[in-house]
Amino acid sequence: MAERIEEKEIVEPPRRRIVDGPWVEPSPRRVRVYFNGVAVADSRNALLAFEPKRLPVYWFPQADVSAGYLWPAGHTGSTPSRATRFDVVVGERRAEKAAWTYPDPGPGLEALKDHVAFYWKEMDSWYEEDDEVYVHPRDPYHRVDVLRSSRHVRVEIGGQVVAESSRPCLLFETGLPTRYYLPKPDVRMDLMQPSRTTSQCPYKGIAVYWTMRDGPRDILWGYPFPIPECPKIENMVSFYNEKVDITVDGELQARPVTIWS
Repeated sequence: MAERIEEKEIVEPPRRRIVDGPWVEPSPRRVRVYFNGVAVADSRNALLAFEPKRLPVYWFPQADVSAGYLWPAGHTGSTPSRATRFDVVVGERRAEKAAWTYPDPGPGLEALKDHVAFYWKEMDSWYEEDDEVYVHPRDPYHRVDVLRSSRHVRVEIGGQVVAESSRPCLLFETGLPTRYYLPKPDVRMDLMQPSRTTSQCPYKGIAVYWTMRDGPRDILWGYPFPIPECPKIENMVSFYNEKVDITVDGELQARPVTIWS
């Protein structure tokens, strides 16, 4: 017999605050930053800062940052407050102005006082717990759901059918168009050639690309080895909705307008 749960024992899960300005919240994850083989920051008490129209940023308590690797680089910037910049120097390598602090954080960011942030791309690698993370921190309010589907998907480029499948996986990602991942046997891979382009996603892993022969570059991509959270798209491929004609169950889909348009 199932145990009865009293209403007072039910705790509603936390939800993202709806605010106009920036806010800061603690991260439960251990976060590490490496540069030139050294962990320049290692914290179990990192803060995650959200600012409008910006990616989230990890901030580390000064006690969890190896101060010996930070060299003052002066003051720059004016929003949300005047920042103090630091070069990150480890051995013979230097990343100029790659770290910063806010001596007087602006409204909504008061918790960042006595904390340090790093430019993601200037560092060599980032880890949440023991998993390497790419591009930027994983936003805890950002979802990626992959669902198997029996929808009929047809992809055309310049009037030529380049893919047709009734066994796609649909990838729904917060704020982005639906992506249709198709099995390679259902794609005219003979019309494609591998590209040297690669990209990284904190939610899916490392992507590889294909260019259509005598057609658009880097039009097709896939994740040969996606992170464990997205196993359903392994060895499948997807086209840019923004650049091709995709018909789903007989209905031509509108081309979304995004940064990839």
